[in-house]
Amino acid sequence: MLGNISLGSVTIPITDVFASIFGTSENESWQYIVQNYRLPKALTAILVGSGLGISGLLMQTLFRNPLAGPFVLGISSGASLGVALVILGSGIFGGTFAIVLISKWSIVVAASLGSFLVLLAVVLVSSKVRDTMAILIIGLMFGSITAAVVSVLSYFSSAEQLQQYIFWGFGSLGNLSWNELLIFFCIYCLGLLLTLFSIKALNTFLLGENYAKSLGLDIKKSRFIIILATSLLAGTITAFAGPIAFIGLAIPHLTKQLFHTSNHKVLLPAVFLFGAILMLICDSIAQLPTSDYTLPINAITSLIGAPVVVWLLVRQRKMMF
Repeated sequence: MLGNISLGSVTIPITDVFASIFGTSENESWQYIVQNYRLPKALTAILVGSGLGISGLLMQTLFRNPLAGPFVLGISSGASLGVALVILGSGIFGGTFAIVLISKWSIVVAASLGSFLVLLAVVLVSSKVRDTMAILIIGLMFGSITAAVVSVLSYFSSAEQLQQYIFWGFGSLGNLSWNELLIFFCIYCLGLLLTLFSIKALNTFLLGENYAKSLGLDIKKSRFIIILATSLLAGTITAFAGPIAFIGLAIPHLTKQLFHTSNHKVLLPAVFLFGAILMLICDSIAQLPTSDYTLPINAITSLIGAPVVVWLLVRQRKMMF
């Protein structure tokens, strides 16, 4: 975290980073940069990395599928549709939506509403469906429907609107103020509490649903809490930072390979730590030290992380559940 804060277009020594955080730095410009830009960005990276890692672990355990990630329920697609309606909607509905774009909160609210509506649909379906795999398929179908609507909106949009939407899709960690970060943190904590409440259920799900029922686990209730926790974490992250790929899928696998355990009492804190560290490293690389340019965080997470996961899986030759 300290390394991440020190790097950027202006390199700040670690000792001055400490002083700037606590407001005792002699260099006022460094102190302003750290307190208003780099510290919020580093904290956002920690929340995003850990939240996506935990969400991915929850989905992989619930569906017993190594390819399941935090956005498998269509939460990211719902958020993308909400943002597309705001940014690209004026291409169809005229200039009505242009006024909304003045506020940065409009993107966050639109993404949150889109995620919430998809979550509501998935929860309603999960209460009617007994098979967990059916929920996975339904989530993918919701994703396909929202992607189709976004494609239609894109067709009628201008180049400028498309560019703005694509930039949102790149993901960003550095756009949050302290007030926005506080709201993000509060919702994140709620999702984390639900996850901690589900540790016993998660360990039981590893043995299969039939065995879980024989142990007296309320499958529908546990499934609902896990889906709600994932939606709160992944939906909030998408709303505030954009749809960031790879982390949620890869971090659980990396952690299992390193710790050789499926016990969620060990995995959850480990995934939290590894997710935060990897996101900070990726953000540091994206900064291009001593340069004014910042690469898209989505590109960095996939370019750096995917080869590492492939190498680990080939080396271990076994994927743990």
